[in-house]
Amino acid sequence: MALSYEEGKRIFLKTILILGAITICEVAFALLGKGYIVESIEFPGWLVGGVMILMSVVKAYLIIYEFMHMKYEVKGLVRTVLLPGFLLVWGVIAFLWDGDYWMDRRDSDSTQVELTVPTSEHHDGEMHHEGDHEHDDDHH
Repeated sequence: MALSYEEGKRIFLKTILILGAITICEVAFALLGKGYIVESIEFPGWLVGGVMILMSVVKAYLIIYEFMHMKYEVKGLVRTVLLPGFLLVWGVIAFLWDGDYWMDRRDSDSTQVELTVPTSEHHDGEMHHEGDHEHDDDHH
């Protein structure tokens, strides 16, 4: 589908405005959710993260379909471009999940060995060995 120059310009401007509005909403929601705008309001981290991911997916969709012209391509080409993107997202999630598992396992591992440093009973700053029993009254 070929667009006229004026139609293309109109779609481009509309898409830019939508992307700008979404970005402003993202920033405002993040600041509000962390308590920077109103100190008494704070959202859970999973909610802020989820909303940010959702808005980013909408922005990615608009960029891919409008600016990369995927909206006007045949379905086979669209699938060829989008499938690796979904696999990349799946891979990132899988690696993060797996890394989180290993970090939790490492932190809760009960086979860690504690090292102890032998201490001296004397408090004069010198290390004394067994057999070096010096008594203070021998020096008189």
